[in-house]
Amino acid sequence: MNMTLVDLAFYAVAAILLTCAGYAVFSRNIVRAVFALLGTFFGIAVLYGMLSADFVAAIQVLVYVGGIQVLLLFAVMLTSHIESAQTSSRVAGLIPGLLTGIVLLAILVPLMLHAPWLQSGAGSYQATTASIGEALLGPALLPFEVLSIVLLGVVIGAVVVARRQGNDEDLSGESGEAE
Repeated sequence: MNMTLVDLAFYAVAAILLTCAGYAVFSRNIVRAVFALLGTFFGIAVLYGMLSADFVAAIQVLVYVGGIQVLLLFAVMLTSHIESAQTSSRVAGLIPGLLTGIVLLAILVPLMLHAPWLQSGAGSYQATTASIGEALLGPALLPFEVLSIVLLGVVIGAVVVARRQGNDEDLSGESGEAE
């Protein structure tokens, strides 16, 4: 078996990624689980980078590590008494989860073993970011801009609904005190 340095790096990143993912799933401490999820997100970004998908790797870091992960960290850190929270049944999903995992393995392992894996030589690295940017600012410019306007409308609508609900709660609280 001829293993190159790239192969070793791939297996090392995959092992770290699987370790972080497993710790995130099986940890009983939610703060540690969130930090393990951070390692998982970074590991996925590194694998995307190793697959020459530089744009997807950058988006993985920006969206998941920069957005989703920070949101999860704030949600966990701002929740009061998160360390002393008790769950009603820690093993409620264990049996269905194990059954689902076994069924998936029974389906996927034979597919993997009988698949005609095509192997090709290493191709030359070509950055994908420039071609995606040209596509977004070229033929896909109008749909891209329409989508940005729709998303702006959604954000404005969410703010209006949140303000309206906040005002309704304030009014109901004041009327309850007056009675």
